[in-house]
Amino acid sequence: MTNKNLYDVAVVGGGHNGLVCACYLAKAGLKTIVLERRHIVGGAVCTQDDLIEGYKIDVGSSAHIMIHLTPVVAELELEKFGLEYIDCDPFAFAPVSETEALYFWRDVDKTCESIALFSPRDAEAYKKFVRDWKAFNEGVFEAFLKPPTALNLGRHMIFKRPKVKLNPMDMTRRVFSSYGALAHETFEHEGLRAAMVWLAAQSGPPPSAAATGDFLGWHAMIHRSGVKRPRGGSGALTQALARCLEHHGGEIRLSSEVERINVKSNRVTSIEVKDGETIEARRVVSNAHVQTTFLKLIGEGNLPGDLAKRVRDVRVGNGFGMVVRCAMNQLPDYTVAPSGGRAAACHRGLQLLCPSIEYLEHAYADFSKGVPSEHPAALAMTFSAVDSTIAPQGKHTLFIWGQYFPYQLSNGETWDAIANREADKLIDVVNRYAPNTRDAVIEKYVQTPLSLERDLGLLRGNVMHVEMNLDQMFLFRPLPELSTYRTPFENLFLTGASTHPGGGVFAASGRNTAHVVLADVRGGFGKWLRSKVESRKSKVEKPK
Repeated sequence: MTNKNLYDVAVVGGGHNGLVCACYLAKAGLKTIVLERRHIVGGAVCTQDDLIEGYKIDVGSSAHIMIHLTPVVAELELEKFGLEYIDCDPFAFAPVSETEALYFWRDVDKTCESIALFSPRDAEAYKKFVRDWKAFNEGVFEAFLKPPTALNLGRHMIFKRPKVKLNPMDMTRRVFSSYGALAHETFEHEGLRAAMVWLAAQSGPPPSAAATGDFLGWHAMIHRSGVKRPRGGSGALTQALARCLEHHGGEIRLSSEVERINVKSNRVTSIEVKDGETIEARRVVSNAHVQTTFLKLIGEGNLPGDLAKRVRDVRVGNGFGMVVRCAMNQLPDYTVAPSGGRAAACHRGLQLLCPSIEYLEHAYADFSKGVPSEHPAALAMTFSAVDSTIAPQGKHTLFIWGQYFPYQLSNGETWDAIANREADKLIDVVNRYAPNTRDAVIEKYVQTPLSLERDLGLLRGNVMHVEMNLDQMFLFRPLPELSTYRTPFENLFLTGASTHPGGGVFAASGRNTAHVVLADVRGGFGKWLRSKVESRKSKVEKPK
């Protein structure tokens, strides 16, 4: 192959992290190609107009939160490529009794005013909660924007002095508690507890899971980031990234499923695409699931030492949620916030429909038995209330994410057989709070844990790729030896939700990986030192 056809970097998978990584690399002058399996870029940050006629339907994440705490949108100048964000404020709404509702506004004082209407003492507790956890998580977030080395974690999370005086021992205790227990000790009103715990549950682990306190604490950072929505659908972000990449000379190949990553010794030699083409690149970045990358594309027999077993042992879990996307004649008309089915403040952000922590725990108990929750918790999103471009005039969209729903069923049923039944169950949850909902549905598109795997490559339906427990986070994600985006193959790198800092519309992994690749390209002392360490390791591992 001539140098003209040799890429500096090939990225396997066009999810948002892969595209972010590719954009930074192309912007730095590297000849970059992205190989995407589907007919459209975006992975789980994608919007399609061919699912329900006349509607733009997201097929993955819909609310964009974490990315707004990163510099990615500004650094890549994505507004120039058509990206426009709409601030969804209030960012969340929750019925907290049969007659009262809670609104979470970006403005903390305004949120406290909403809480004070039903629990004045909780309003004061909430203000302190946001102050303390915002101070703590500012250091955590700085660690998210760098590879999770012990030095980076220590500098930003352990030794960093927060702006607000905190009790270090008590803060550590709270971090290592469960987020359900933390909500119980911090707040009195069950409606407020339930709303915050249900939002914290979006990462997957149940309210009783140990060392998840910061899942609740991270709520404080939403007051800084807000919940935002790209005009035109969630996929407007990845479409803007695609245009940015092409502007900087990068290339995207759609419907180009990678069949194999060929390796020899400790290097990737080429990539084989299903259509028979071979792609050669000096460096390869895999945006695919960690198990897909190593066990399927490279192959267990080509992995060094016990890496195959270690990758197999990474906990992917049994899924945990499903979603139903509805075309609607009108918006949900909530009993506690009546609007006649027209757009109101309650429709702008996330609608948290979970009456109590106990209710959520019962839903998880069903899931732990391998069956869909009899009474699932629902998170409703009605973004047509803030963006008229995603539905025909006078019509609306309703997306309902629900938990808990296992990928592998223990009762002999199949997801293909029960998909509509479980989707109707989620619609019924919303209908209990907004009795016009069921009759307002025109058409629905259902995504079960199984279809999330089939369509988006989310193994076992886990939208976070691998479980988000402490022992699979930071420098343990997905494994200690893979946590800094490098692999045992010296020119293969990882990015995406399988890596630090995890799932969600974040883009931090893509940005971090790009910086690691660029450091490798530029060389220097760090690269020389790594080469010496790897050389010594290979000599030690050679059989005598």
